Amino acid sequence: MTEEVKISGRRQRRLEREQEQTTASKKTYWVQIRMFPIWLRILLCIVLFTGAAAAGLIVGYSVLGDGTTTDALKWETYQHILDIKDGK
Repeated sequence: MTEEVKISGRRQRRLEREQEQTTASKKTYWVQIRMFPIWLRILLCIVLFTGAAAAGLIVGYSVLGDGTTTDALKWETYQHILDIKDGK
């Protein structure tokens, strides 16, 4: 008789489980090392968004409109726009 016939079904399943556990413990998992931490990525996104918004305001106010470049980022300009909107 062969060895497989001598082993009971329960013992065969136990041997298979043990083999799976030994192969699973030998696996090495890929560990990703981040070059930039998450907080730095978030801060960089905020800075880039703010810079893009400022550049858009400057182009829209000075190039497309008739204003000067320095007036595009002054609070008085947008206060005047809000006053017009509110009917003051």
